Amino acid sequence: MASFDQLTAPLLAWYFRSARKMPWREDPTPYHVWLSEIMLQQTRVSAVIPYYERFLRELPDVASLAACDDEKLMKLWEGLGYYSRARNLKKAAIRIVDEFGGVFPSDYKSVRSLPGIGDYTAGAILSIAFGFPEPAVDGNVLRIVARITGDYSDIMEESTRAACRDLIRAHMPADNTSAYTQALMELGATVCLPNGVPLCESCPAKDFCVAHRDDLIALLPVKTPPKPRKIEQRKVFFVFFEDKVALRKRPKKGLLSGLWEFPNELDSVSVESLGLTGAAEGSFGTGKHVFSHIEWRMTSYVYRSKSDRLPEGYVWADWDQLKSVYAIPAAFRDFAKPLEQYFSKVDS
Repeated sequence: MASFDQLTAPLLAWYFRSARKMPWREDPTPYHVWLSEIMLQQTRVSAVIPYYERFLRELPDVASLAACDDEKLMKLWEGLGYYSRARNLKKAAIRIVDEFGGVFPSDYKSVRSLPGIGDYTAGAILSIAFGFPEPAVDGNVLRIVARITGDYSDIMEESTRAACRDLIRAHMPADNTSAYTQALMELGATVCLPNGVPLCESCPAKDFCVAHRDDLIALLPVKTPPKPRKIEQRKVFFVFFEDKVALRKRPKKGLLSGLWEFPNELDSVSVESLGLTGAAEGSFGTGKHVFSHIEWRMTSYVYRSKSDRLPEGYVWADWDQLKSVYAIPAAFRDFAKPLEQYFSKVDS
């Protein structure tokens, strides 16, 4: 792929001129790179930065992460979503402490074996933090390669990803794998954009990019469309007793496992298990949350309980506890403002 041969020098020159400042780039230790890459999965940089900085203040190294209480970990992660990422971080930290003496491993096999670390994250850690020629190939990089080389291979196929890794590895500068890996990430995030018009005039590859030359931007990369998401209509129950609201803990396995939530059920289920009867006294409106494979469309109902009795697995939480103790999934974010307003009226 001759066109890709021309990328390295202009890419690095562009990166050193244009790279955004990010806290994990200032001190790219294995722990910092690992944490940032896990947080950045499915999440925008602007959203990640405050979480990253708060997380490091509380858990500055692998040992403190391994020893972190689960409830505290979930609270630190609250709002980022995809909570299995946080659980896998802790599992991996425990492995690093127990099997590697608390020192992050530096060989591909060991890094790749850690929970939550796939080929991309392993490549990012090894190339950025250790300076090894291991590629970090994600959707951004696949898009760049497909467009520069004019490749119509389906990027969802493992064979395409493997070929991309081989191509990247063959062109990584031995003396600066860190900058090369981050430059590809930066190019895909800020210039060679998906779902719209890329900023080709700002691209270091514009003079030799096949897609730019032949007007193929809208056709590349080729990607098998995902299956349609399942849509669930759910009722969300905000049940109050005095100055507290009812929460329940989700099962240890499955979607949002182990997190606290406001009781909610599919449309066909009532709140009889909470001992509530009669009509709701109000509503906090409707909400929607999209997961990778499912979409919740929620309607809320507000109840005031006459008793403080709750079924097993439920707790009463006041407003301060909601803010500082219990990790509530972002799925309920649409109800946050009316919930806060409700508590402010109770307190006044």
